[in-house]
Amino acid sequence: MTRHTVPRIAVIGAGIGGLTAALALTRRGFRVTVHEQAPELREVGVGLHLAPNGSRLLHRFGLADALHRVAVRPEALEVRRWNDGEVLTRRPMGDAWEAEFGGPHYTVHRADLHALLAARLPVDCLRLDSRCTGYAEDLDGVELHFADGSNARADLVIGADGVNSRMRAAVSGGQDLLVRTGTCAVRGLVPMDRLPRLDAEDMYVWAGPGGRMLTAPVSAGQQLSFVAVIPESDEEQRRESWSRPAELDLVAKAFQGWDPTVQELIDAADEAGHWTLCDREPLTRWSTARTTLLGDAAHPMLPHHGQGASQAIEDAVVLAACVADAGETPSPQGIAAALRRYETVRLAHTAQVQLGSRDSGSQRLGGGPAGLQARRQSGQEMKALVADTSWIQRHDAEAALAEQPAA
Repeated sequence: MTRHTVPRIAVIGAGIGGLTAALALTRRGFRVTVHEQAPELREVGVGLHLAPNGSRLLHRFGLADALHRVAVRPEALEVRRWNDGEVLTRRPMGDAWEAEFGGPHYTVHRADLHALLAARLPVDCLRLDSRCTGYAEDLDGVELHFADGSNARADLVIGADGVNSRMRAAVSGGQDLLVRTGTCAVRGLVPMDRLPRLDAEDMYVWAGPGGRMLTAPVSAGQQLSFVAVIPESDEEQRRESWSRPAELDLVAKAFQGWDPTVQELIDAADEAGHWTLCDREPLTRWSTARTTLLGDAAHPMLPHHGQGASQAIEDAVVLAACVADAGETPSPQGIAAALRRYETVRLAHTAQVQLGSRDSGSQRLGGGPAGLQARRQSGQEMKALVADTSWIQRHDAEAALAEQPAA
């Protein structure tokens, strides 16, 4: 790359983080190519939380109206006792949440958010069926290698290829093992009309011995997304596939004796997915001179804080701003400095969120000591969780960036 050439930027992975990075960079005038290994552009999964720290950034992109059409802004978070369904606490959301945190909390089908982002990218931005198998970085750029035998050159490569990221393995030196939790998440969707006892505008949580169930409305209130977190055997944890169809009869068995509404929810599901829950230890760096990581590739999040999507969106916005602040035609030294600044702004923050999510999950599974069980019964533990995560939702990634000026 010469000093007068617009940099070629390659994003590896077209998930929520990769597409947001491409959108943030193209909005700033950069040429971006997103390489996605799937033969078609689609996002698997069910519902996700788009917390205020993520939603306010997408609103600044002009996406508020589009989000309002497909997402739900829950009116309340209701915590119910695991065995009889008694309401332990009800936390207003909606307008109150938006006023408190400076942005709405959305629950949205992952595929809807994915499609919303993809629709705003240039048509020639995406390369499907483009699985990156390796790369070599040199003084003049990065050579990318793909499964079909083709190669491509880039001046900057962004690894947004998830928890099993090939790019992360290269940056970390390959000594980066999965941290298994002993639990799994079973996720599915149920049409709201099958669940007359639940309100399509509320989120619900049941937390009890050996598991918890969380629900959220998605698809403009037409469907309910659920996540059941239950223990997983050592044998299941060692299975090579960490994402596969769930056996709903076994899920129902895990929730025997719980609130009948939980049983009705499981019975109403036609299918669900099974995800072994694991993350990785935080890295001390995400970048080389021309390569960096983003989203789950940088900091794989357990779902207990509902921050996976929002943290990836924050990463994308900060990274794009750092690259832009290096100039329209940044030198190799400018790109390296931009990546160092990106790490300075994001690395410690995401590590704190990631480790907090890990600890939160361990606190809410199993019988536990008598004091912990008592807090579960009273709902105090869930109240404390909401308070503990408020600092994450108030965080403004662009404001944090402004506090770290460009070199």
